[in-house]
Amino acid sequence: MRPRRSASVPGTPAVSVAFPGAVRRGSGCRFACELLKHVLHQRNQLPLPYEQLAYFCRRAAQNGDGIEKPPSTGLGSSKCQQVLMELEGLFQHLEVMFSLTLVPRVLFLLGGNVMNPKELYELNLEGICEGSAEESLQTAPCVRQLFHSLFVADIFSELKALPITGTLVLVQGHRDCGVEWFRPKLNYKVPTRGRKLTVRLSCDGDPHLSASPPQHTAPEWEDYIWFQAPVTLKGFSE
Repeated sequence: MRPRRSASVPGTPAVSVAFPGAVRRGSGCRFACELLKHVLHQRNQLPLPYEQLAYFCRRAAQNGDGIEKPPSTGLGSSKCQQVLMELEGLFQHLEVMFSLTLVPRVLFLLGGNVMNPKELYELNLEGICEGSAEESLQTAPCVRQLFHSLFVADIFSELKALPITGTLVLVQGHRDCGVEWFRPKLNYKVPTRGRKLTVRLSCDGDPHLSASPPQHTAPEWEDYIWFQAPVTLKGFSE
């Protein structure tokens, strides 16, 4: 299915991806993690795609200087190890967050600060339906469809190179979800300045009766607030 690229506000692109049915429970977390990896690499905050970086970095750490390293990547450096540790820790905490509450939106803020970032990437999950493993789409093909949609929309090629900077992650969830690691930001407003891209996911077709309704039908959205990850992901290019 061809992605729909729209712009509700001039200069604010959006890529809409509709999956042909309900997705598996826990898929939202996977979508968020994979999109973050993709954004960090595309915006020059990681020298290689995440999986390649993790593989070469671990080899470098295990074998020291006795292996052939990709040129100019510094994969055995402490900086590389630190970036991977922070990302792996963040992914684990995101998994906990998604298990505690519905997560309608996730933000990745690159550069600047939490109120005025240089670039903002929003993952909107309000339109997805979740079902059981037997009655829903496998997660891996959905991730491939997401990346295919981003590739066809060609949203990164027109951007100027971004210098090495920090990345902040915010997640929207129920105020009483009980999460401990993320810090609540009760009065946070999504920034309107800086370049913004919205990736909007939804489910088409006729979801099975046991599938959850789209998240945008959930009541009491006023009880949902933003939570900020207490780490700043530092990019590197060595």
